[in-house]
Amino acid sequence: MNDRKNMLLPLMLASVLAGLSTVALAQDYPNKPIRLIMPYPVGGSIDIAGRIVAQRLAESLGQPVVVENRTGAGGTVGTEAGMRAAPDGYTIVMGGMGTMALSPNLQKNLPYDPARDFSPVTNLVAIPYVLVVGPSVRANSAADLIAMAKAKPDVINYASGGSGSAPHLAGELFKSMADVRIVHVPYKGSTPAITDTISGQVQFTFTGIPSIMSQLKSNRLRAIGITSTKRASALPDVPTIAESGIPGYEVNPWFGVLLPARAQPALVARLNSEIQKILQQPAVRERFASEGMEPAWTTPAAFAAYIKTEQAKWGKVIRDGDIHGE
Repeated sequence: MNDRKNMLLPLMLASVLAGLSTVALAQDYPNKPIRLIMPYPVGGSIDIAGRIVAQRLAESLGQPVVVENRTGAGGTVGTEAGMRAAPDGYTIVMGGMGTMALSPNLQKNLPYDPARDFSPVTNLVAIPYVLVVGPSVRANSAADLIAMAKAKPDVINYASGGSGSAPHLAGELFKSMADVRIVHVPYKGSTPAITDTISGQVQFTFTGIPSIMSQLKSNRLRAIGITSTKRASALPDVPTIAESGIPGYEVNPWFGVLLPARAQPALVARLNSEIQKILQQPAVRERFASEGMEPAWTTPAAFAAYIKTEQAKWGKVIRDGDIHGE
């Protein structure tokens, strides 16, 4: 019995020391600048959100948080760079629906695995899409558009910024859940897709709210549905698609904060807590709302579970629609 105790004591001591060192690490963190890898272009809504959070994190942590835009291959370049960084809390990665849920289902040789290679910290923001039609389309709701599509199968067209893009998949989910036959028209980017929706070359598209606010105000586009489960604060009078035509419909593009895999739980918890405080600040919430973004803080465990749920959801849409990325 004494021999067993003698064997267990060193193990228990090692465990206690490891726990103390982890706490000490979290208390000492950070003691040098932090890098936030942004796999998305400068100036977009998520880049703006990331920079807002980076600035506030720098203020609360007492160290600079430098945003590094590493774009390319639909976010794969920056995400892979984040994966390969040391899991010491000094490299933070911005991940989203595209890099964490769509790409794993669209790309055969993706260099990272969301579940294996990252430690989720928290969801950050959701940026719901708005379903918009051009002035020549006589639809004032998602229900009207569905009725038109059922009356004329394979005639109604919708545009997206490219095959396998989030707006494309929003259209495929719409098509499946409404049981209509509509035709996808891919473009090279969202701008020409919006332009042809305005001109009537295509009947509708899904897009981010900030990118079309001026067209809505000038009546060159008409918003008839929000893709999230609740109305958007930027367009409070526009009903959700779920409430106006397709119960259960939800497309809520999201972006969150991750660390490389094997990051210490204390570091994950520290960053999660700091970001939660930031997202509760009225000035941050107001700025997010002006960009059509909704704060979406979660616990690390809830964020990890959400990523898995999103992968499964969009994997089914991609398989059912025989969709391939560009």
